[in-house]
Amino acid sequence: MNEAGVRPRVDGRTLRAERTRRAITDAHFALLEEGELRPTAERIAERAGVSLRALWTNFKDMEGLFAAAGERLMERQRAEYRPIPADLPRDERIERYCAQRARLLELIAPAARAARIREPFSAQLRKNRAWYLEIAREELQTLFAAELEAAGDARAEVVDALTAAVTFAGWSMWRDELHLDVAGATAVLRRAVSALLPPAGTA
Repeated sequence: MNEAGVRPRVDGRTLRAERTRRAITDAHFALLEEGELRPTAERIAERAGVSLRALWTNFKDMEGLFAAAGERLMERQRAEYRPIPADLPRDERIERYCAQRARLLELIAPAARAARIREPFSAQLRKNRAWYLEIAREELQTLFAAELEAAGDARAEVVDALTAAVTFAGWSMWRDELHLDVAGATAVLRRAVSALLPPAGTA
């Protein structure tokens, strides 16, 4: 509603364009999830049920598609995310955080694996990764503020170590290199976070 209490009129072409863009990004993710880590524009358009011309009308290049895909993936993560109260006991926060983190990392895994292949040649994918890293760091610093305060002069190092552990770099090592199942990788994640975080009030 606008200030006059009138619902703004939505242009039909705008709605169609939004639906087409969503179909294209969803098709992109579907191909990644099936293991096709470098889908071409032709394959994405075919999967989305649109013409190649329609794809390029909505995204001027692959960088534009990568930007929209990054936003769509973040949207998916937000839908799955549940805030964890910062006043819970340390062990319960770690338990709940790591369980949720594992679910979110599994959600982004296909896109993250594909991005690693193209990142050296894509400024947008590097930007997407930096964006995800910053969000992860912010959550760590909010949820574990007391423990990080207790780290004293080592705080920055602890944040960096935790960021490496809780983002896809660590998850990929456990899942793709050590071939752990989700439960095993989650247990290692929990152990890493527990070991890196000092108890609150120990500075």
